[in-house]
Amino acid sequence: MLLAIDVGNTRIKSAVFEHNTLLELFVFEHKEVIEKINFILKQYPKIATLVVSSVGNLDKNTFDYFKERVKVYPISRESDFPFQNLYSSPETLGIDRMVLASAATLQFPNQNRLIIDAGTCVTYDFVNQNDQYLGGAISPGIRMRYEALHHFTAKLPLLGCSNPENFIGNTTQESIHSGVVNGITLEIDGFIEQYKAQYAKFIIILTGGDAEFLAKRLKNTIFANSNFLLEGLNQTFQYNQK
Repeated sequence: MLLAIDVGNTRIKSAVFEHNTLLELFVFEHKEVIEKINFILKQYPKIATLVVSSVGNLDKNTFDYFKERVKVYPISRESDFPFQNLYSSPETLGIDRMVLASAATLQFPNQNRLIIDAGTCVTYDFVNQNDQYLGGAISPGIRMRYEALHHFTAKLPLLGCSNPENFIGNTTQESIHSGVVNGITLEIDGFIEQYKAQYAKFIIILTGGDAEFLAKRLKNTIFANSNFLLEGLNQTFQYNQK
């Protein structure tokens, strides 16, 4: 039994796996990490391994606390991945993007894959049918767009995410919702169209905290899985064991 832990920019997601079956999902704040993992280990005493990837600001020694009870396996650039990394600056490629590319390569063999992770940022990552990672793009996520409109203006309010009632917003609040939600939706569809112009066929995987919210708004056919990164951690660990 394995506990996969994804330390993100804003929160931590983790999942308990029995082989390839996800048994339970947990989401918590950075400050709760010791307490929550202790709780999970008590609930699932058969957990033998913690598999960790981190892009957040969490002390890298935090998980040493658990080394006497379980094996701690951090996924890093030194880990083995099932793709050839053609990124021009591989030392700057986020571990989260590498794990997503790994999951796409292992789950969807012998085809082109576009992975879109809609979280704090929206990341686009492309792995071709020859298992070569080519790169992608990074843009602000939904929450970041709302916060930017508030923090970099004098009077615009800070709003929570909401579906706009109309494409043409007739109040300031509705205009913000329209700009943010329609803007990010049109961006994602636009990126997909650019890939379509270059690649005749590819699978689109949408993941991240905002995946479910965005999935029903996109015009393109996608495979939506908000837990794709956690599955990737589990699969990348298994790949390294083999």
